[in-house]
Amino acid sequence: MGGQPGNGRDDGFTEFVVARRALLYRTAYLLCGDSHRAEDVVQIALAKLYVAWPRVSRMEQVEAYARRTVVNAHLDETRRPWRRERPAPDTQLDGAVDGADRLASDDALWQALRALAPGQRRVVVLRHYWGLSVEETARDLGVSTGTVKSQSSAALTRLRGTLTPVTNGETR
Repeated sequence: MGGQPGNGRDDGFTEFVVARRALLYRTAYLLCGDSHRAEDVVQIALAKLYVAWPRVSRMEQVEAYARRTVVNAHLDETRRPWRRERPAPDTQLDGAVDGADRLASDDALWQALRALAPGQRRVVVLRHYWGLSVEETARDLGVSTGTVKSQSSAALTRLRGTLTPVTNGETR
């Protein structure tokens, strides 16, 4: 009787989604920089999570599994050929962009994050937005701890250089 109201599987999954969906969306948005793609990534991740929910709900780290599912869904989406295309900005929709997206796109930090290589951005999001350790980040991304350290170091160096204000006519 899966999918009917009152089903324990659906109730537990629904509770998790209600509690964590906004955080998963923000993670996806930070990874891809586009609200529509972030919605797609979260929907894909939640569909996969729902299928695995009977097993996942018994795990100690349900949130970590969900976070990794979002990261993997983003990676899968970036590998699709049509995702490599970049649409031209639609000036007719400029007024329709919601306030959060407009603020994020105007923010210097967001611009600096978008300029990072995708691997560096993923490491920064997991390490500094989620607050994961080097080991947890490596596990979530399926890379070595050395890769996390080097990507993090390179990303932070680039962010510091990009975000350091120019004072008294001096260059960075």
